[in-house]
Amino acid sequence: MAVFAASAAPIPARLSQGGIVVAHVPPGSRVTVAGKDVRVGGDGTVVFGAGRDEQGPLNVDVTGPRGTVRHIAIAIEARDWPIERVTGLPPQTVNPDPALAARIAREQAEVAAVRSRDDNREDFAHGFIWPVTGRISGRFGNQRIYNGDPKAPHSGMDIAVPTGTPIKAPAAGIVTFAKPSLYLTGGTVVIDHGFGLSSNFLHMSRIDVKPGQHLVQGQVIGAAGMTGRATGPHVHWGFNWFGVRLDPLLLPGIDKP
Repeated sequence: MAVFAASAAPIPARLSQGGIVVAHVPPGSRVTVAGKDVRVGGDGTVVFGAGRDEQGPLNVDVTGPRGTVRHIAIAIEARDWPIERVTGLPPQTVNPDPALAARIAREQAEVAAVRSRDDNREDFAHGFIWPVTGRISGRFGNQRIYNGDPKAPHSGMDIAVPTGTPIKAPAAGIVTFAKPSLYLTGGTVVIDHGFGLSSNFLHMSRIDVKPGQHLVQGQVIGAAGMTGRATGPHVHWGFNWFGVRLDPLLLPGIDKP
C-alpha cells in the first residue's frame, strides 16, 4: 500500500472526472470549492472531488490566515464512458411498480442522508487498500443498460469474487449504515472516512459490522454476495465526497490493475 502525504500535496491544476484531491493549504485558511466552504483540518488538509459529469473549470479559492486570496481554476480532464449492457435481471428491479419505486426511493434517501456527515477525522490519511482481490467486472461511470433500458451510469466499481469472500475496510472509519436487505442493493454498508469521504459496499451476503462501530483499515466488514439487483456474486465498491460520486480507482494508495 502506498502512503501519501497530504502535507506535501498542493491543490492541482488538473483533475480527472471522478477524481479526488487530498491537498494541503496553510493552517487556518478558508477554502471554497465551486463557491461552497469545505472543511480545512487543523494541519491544513483539504479534500474534494470532481463528479463523473463535471466539465470544469472547478473554481477553488483559498483565503489564507492573513487574508490573502489565491484563486485556482482546476481544468477537468474528460473521460470516455463505455456502455455496459446487463441482461437477465428480474423486470421489477429494472422498472419497478409504484409501491416498489417508493420503497427504493426511501432506502436510497436513507443512504444519501449518512453521506452528509462531515467529521473532523482524517481516517483517509494513510491511503486506501483493495477491499477484495479479483477481476474488475464493472467500472465507475460507465453507462448502464439493464435488460435493454438505459439507466443511470454505474456509481462504483464491481469486483467479481465468489460469494462469501471476506470484504475488508479500504481505510479506517466509522460505520454509518448497515442493513441486510435493501431492494436494489441488498446487504449494504457505508463507512465514513472523515471530511465527507465515504465508501459503500453493496450486494453483501453477510454483514459483520453495525452503525457507530469504529473500524481499522483491513478489518473484515462482511462477505461478498449477489443480494439485491445482481446477476452474479461480486463486491460493489462505491466512493463519495458527500453527494459526489468518485472513482475508487483514482483513490490515493490504490494500485491500478
